[in-house]
Amino acid sequence: MTLDEITISRAIISDYMHTLLEYMEMDVAIVGGGPSGLVCSALIAEKGYKVGLIEKKLSIGGGMWGGGMMFPRIVVQSEAKRLLERFNITHSEFSPGYYTARSIEAVSKLTTAAVDAGVEFFNLTTVEDVMVKGDGRLSGLVINWQPVEATGLHVDPLTIRCRMIVDATGHDAVIAHYVSKKMGKPDIKGEGTMWADNAESAVVTHTKEVFPGLFVCGMAANAVSGGHRMGPVFGGMFLSGESAAVQILQQL
Repeated sequence: MTLDEITISRAIISDYMHTLLEYMEMDVAIVGGGPSGLVCSALIAEKGYKVGLIEKKLSIGGGMWGGGMMFPRIVVQSEAKRLLERFNITHSEFSPGYYTARSIEAVSKLTTAAVDAGVEFFNLTTVEDVMVKGDGRLSGLVINWQPVEATGLHVDPLTIRCRMIVDATGHDAVIAHYVSKKMGKPDIKGEGTMWADNAESAVVTHTKEVFPGLFVCGMAANAVSGGHRMGPVFGGMFLSGESAAVQILQQL
């Protein structure tokens, strides 16, 4: 077989353009491909809904890749152990209630679960604004290529329509900030200091709909509600993603 470079290029452009057109409208758009976003997307998509995950970086996984200070291990507490088992992530008990897992395996298996459930990924894509129309409900996102944002090029964006949006952008709570700036709510309190025990339970409590059509999960939830940070313990992230999925599925 003789390979033709133009055929290769046409295959990539044709396939991806077809996907972009298909996902101009979707059930749920999840912004941020960290652990909470991955869990949330997988659990919603496996119920048959059209889910797109938007990630501004080249790779999926958020802060989980680096574990703690580049030691590629994460800790998950007993409350979230069942989700390690749910996604077949190998783990071992370090001491009662504390389980360690390999960062790279955790990211890879969560990503695989999302892909297998039908989630479509849009990496190197950034959200630069939101759509809120006459009904006062968040109804879409304004997107562009991340390199356009990074280089400061004046290139107009495109838009996508979605029934529900999840802000899983971590500490920055990007989507919540866009909505707050334009609509005056939610009231974003900002992230507190390191306090793992408090933060891990609070992040699940803070996972909720903060504006019609907008849910927050993971560290974005704590940033909006004034919760603390927790470092490389990820059980709360998993449970927060699960909680967001459960709440959204009740509305879809």
